[in-house]
Amino acid sequence: MTRDLKIPAQRHPEKANRPDNAQPKKPDWIRVKAPTSEGYKQTRNIMREHKLVTVCEEAGCPNVGECWSQGHATMMIMGEVCTRACTFCNIATGKPPEDLDVFEPGRVADAVKKLGLNHVVVTSVDRDDVEDGGAEHFAQTIRAIRRQSPNTTIEILTPDFIRADDSVLEIVVDAKPDVFNHNLETVPGLYPEVRPGARYFHSLRLLQRVKELDPTMFTKSGIMVGLGEDKQAVHAVMDDMRAADIDFLTIGQYLQPTPKHHHVDRFVTPEEFAAYEKAAFGKGFLMVSATPLTRSSYHAGDDFARLRAATSAN
Repeated sequence: MTRDLKIPAQRHPEKANRPDNAQPKKPDWIRVKAPTSEGYKQTRNIMREHKLVTVCEEAGCPNVGECWSQGHATMMIMGEVCTRACTFCNIATGKPPEDLDVFEPGRVADAVKKLGLNHVVVTSVDRDDVEDGGAEHFAQTIRAIRRQSPNTTIEILTPDFIRADDSVLEIVVDAKPDVFNHNLETVPGLYPEVRPGARYFHSLRLLQRVKELDPTMFTKSGIMVGLGEDKQAVHAVMDDMRAADIDFLTIGQYLQPTPKHHHVDRFVTPEEFAAYEKAAFGKGFLMVSATPLTRSSYHAGDDFARLRAATSAN
């Protein structure tokens, strides 16, 4: 039987038998308008035409209307089924039905050129079924974009490559993305229930190794709040990130995709986000984005421009 990924129970078979978690009403500062603009429709059409998957849609991002109306989209490569089953994530999980598509890097590059992007974010599902975790596929996508859009800056948001050989990281770094992002997602104490297939210190070390391989490459990571962490744990993660020489931090509110996903512990106020941002700059991050609607790729192009400006000013 073919899975219908639009049906939640088939999208997340591993969550089907979990008890429902109540989805609390969102506060006023979280509300966003439904996407209707012409720019949004044009971006959606280009994605469909090139048979591309975006994390904007697959993860149910609240900012899709704003970003797509401006022609910004985060490309998701290596299919739409993830081999992990993180309890916060809305991307479909299971055994991916197909091998990696060798023509996908070219289609991504075509779409980037057609959209006229100054800055593109390329992310992926986890592909633990592929020997190198998809490292070479990332590298080919970066090179394909460079060939067609040499002035576009490229930000990648990668998996942790935890089941691949350590050397695969060099394949990705050698392709010279402008920003290497890998999200820690949450505080270490919540990993067993929120990110069970991952390891906090492995993810941290991955980002540290990027800097060791290429000290000129910007590194970035993000966490969600409202999963059950406390402020002290968030500050400890910031300290760990700075010890790994991470340049750019994003912090956003966790929003529960369905009743079967991890519950929202609380909605963090805009004032608390502002306090996290101030503290993070105080710890030495070059760039910080901390708001309820912050996501890894939200305003990524503008933030990268500011990041580069902050570096050249030093």
